[in-house]
Amino acid sequence: MDSSKRTQYEQRVARLERLIEISRSLNLTLSLRPLLHRIVLAAQELTDTEACSILLVDRKSGELYFEAATNLPGVHSIIVPMDGSVAGWVVQTGECLVVADAQNDPRFDFSSKADEQSDFVTRSILAVPMISRENVIGVLEAINKEGRAEFTQEDTELLAVLGDQAAVAVQNALLFQQSDLISEIVHEMRTPLNSVIAYADLMRRPTVTSEQCLQFAGIIQHEAERISEMTNNFLELARLQSGRASLARDPVDLGTVVHMAINVLKPQADDKQIVLSVDVAAAPPTIMGDAQRLHQALLNLLSNAIKYCDSGDAVTISARAKEDHVTVSIADTGPGIPAEALPSIFERFYRVPGTERRAVGTGLGLAITQQIVEAHGGKITVSSEEGHGTTFTFTLPVEGSP
Repeated sequence: MDSSKRTQYEQRVARLERLIEISRSLNLTLSLRPLLHRIVLAAQELTDTEACSILLVDRKSGELYFEAATNLPGVHSIIVPMDGSVAGWVVQTGECLVVADAQNDPRFDFSSKADEQSDFVTRSILAVPMISRENVIGVLEAINKEGRAEFTQEDTELLAVLGDQAAVAVQNALLFQQSDLISEIVHEMRTPLNSVIAYADLMRRPTVTSEQCLQFAGIIQHEAERISEMTNNFLELARLQSGRASLARDPVDLGTVVHMAINVLKPQADDKQIVLSVDVAAAPPTIMGDAQRLHQALLNLLSNAIKYCDSGDAVTISARAKEDHVTVSIADTGPGIPAEALPSIFERFYRVPGTERRAVGTGLGLAITQQIVEAHGGKITVSSEEGHGTTFTFTLPVEGSP
């Protein structure tokens, strides 16, 4: 074997070994978003390309949409038609596809629109189906071979194997997530349901006065409303975590969203004599996203701050524009969060020990907020010190940022 063939053989063996390592890593990841991020990074590494993306098929609507990508800002949650797109062709045929000249291929018609939203120029595409139990659940795409090289048969084989492994890992993550969520919601609903049953039983006793009956009816109504809120939040979180929630991609005036949230919660702050203030630039940069869900995220953070603050405390929401992102902070002068509780603050149903009497809620608000921010390509963090208040900060990419 001459030296060039030996080198090629050694490179192929190294890529296969790397593929095995990646497959093991994927099978150990049961959280969907980190899993998808690992898959696209692995695909980009194995194919030596400029960008990679995953598109998933919505199990309910049958629509195809971008769920994760590298170096393709702005494409998250874009719905892709089955007809007139490379990914749609792969889903419908269940076959791998190499498009050497994307700009002149009719199947690239829709994908060119995605280029417009991400400021990316697609030259060539390698797309493979993600097949689980004989069903195509998504498409894994590698875009633009580095150095303007052409995709090889080895690239196709490696990405196809990774696509198969990724499909199994995604299905496992979805099943784990679903069963985990269901067990948690059942556990959390048990307490209010038991209260409803207990007070309904008390109302049937002959010794209970009409005044007590009214009191018990009020408790039953309160617990029933709590179950309803918990169910709605649970469904919203499940949709966000599974990727089934399609976010709008419209120009969003962040200043308007902030002031709308303030207007909703100002009466609540006034009742507790909490000072609510805004520090937002007169014309913050435009964000591409879902105004309704960003409004929901702000409401969750602001209402949490108001709940845990005492009379005389202050809550301030500020927004600062950087070159490629906007930073939004909600700071309060409340009691703060113990250091040992901070790592768990975004977990589902988590409540800081000792705060049960101070505020009642479903324990899902912060988890939903985190999902909304991350679905917009942003990040959320929290900093706090007991006795010195809490600050939640999240970043959002601005329109056209790299």
